[in-house]
Amino acid sequence: MHSQPDLATVSALAELLADRNAIDERISRLIQRPATTGHIGEFIAAAIFDIKLWASASHKGHDGVFASGLLKGKTVNVKFYPAFGRLLDIHPLSPPDYYLVLAGPEHSASKARDALSLLVRHVFLFDSAALMKNLQEGNVKLGVATSVRRELWLQAELYPEQRNRTLPLTPPQVEALRLLSGE
Repeated sequence: MHSQPDLATVSALAELLADRNAIDERISRLIQRPATTGHIGEFIAAAIFDIKLWASASHKGHDGVFASGLLKGKTVNVKFYPAFGRLLDIHPLSPPDYYLVLAGPEHSASKARDALSLLVRHVFLFDSAALMKNLQEGNVKLGVATSVRRELWLQAELYPEQRNRTLPLTPPQVEALRLLSGE
């Protein structure tokens, strides 16, 4: 059971929220969208992986297309999860060609109350059709918070260890991801 917050605690929270709101306003000006986790992740992915984002942030099923490289012209849905918990929001009715997942540190039940910082500790790239086929063969229900087996995450890993070679990372991409990892 939580203790009842006192007025001093509420006052301290109000001060911190004012600071946070000022930072969110600066982020919004930089990324030209609201400073939500999803928009921040899309901005990061577009900058590092040369993704052309759709002008509308409400495009059904995907956020844009790869603008260059081996995946040029392929649609992509970017996900940014502050904690890596092996769950993926899958859109089975309008899937993209690829899911690009940015994730923070591994989630642990013992740390559930810890603050969720926006760090990029892991990056994964899933071929949407292959992933959905694999999950359906395993009788996994597709949708919001789809549970994806550990071995599939490992196969899809681009960073910090590049196991998936579909999208080879360049040294500048690895450096940008390292900067965002907080390590």
